[in-house]
Amino acid sequence: MVNVCVGDLGAPGYKKYDIEAWFAGFAAYREVTSNTNLTDFQSRRLNIRYKDGDERGFVHTISATAMTDRAAIAILENNQQADGSVIVPEVLRPFTGFGKIEPAQ
Repeated sequence: MVNVCVGDLGAPGYKKYDIEAWFAGFAAYREVTSNTNLTDFQSRRLNIRYKDGDERGFVHTISATAMTDRAAIAILENNQQADGSVIVPEVLRPFTGFGKIEPAQ
């Protein structure tokens, strides 16, 4: 998790976090996903408001990427075995229903 400095944010960004993963092929950590708090920058332009009792205001929005191919590549690269199989991380097994990906024969 990287708390991105203000100098690296785009104009609408207030706070941004990147999640990075190790890519052995690059011998470096690379961004796999990010999340930026845009406060009310977009909602003012789109006139998106909220009402809570007597209080009214502009909603705050975020810009975020979900699961991407970069995250999948990092999982595959970091869990590939010498025989070409890939061990599925424990935390993902309830979602995949299996623990190992075998190479095609």
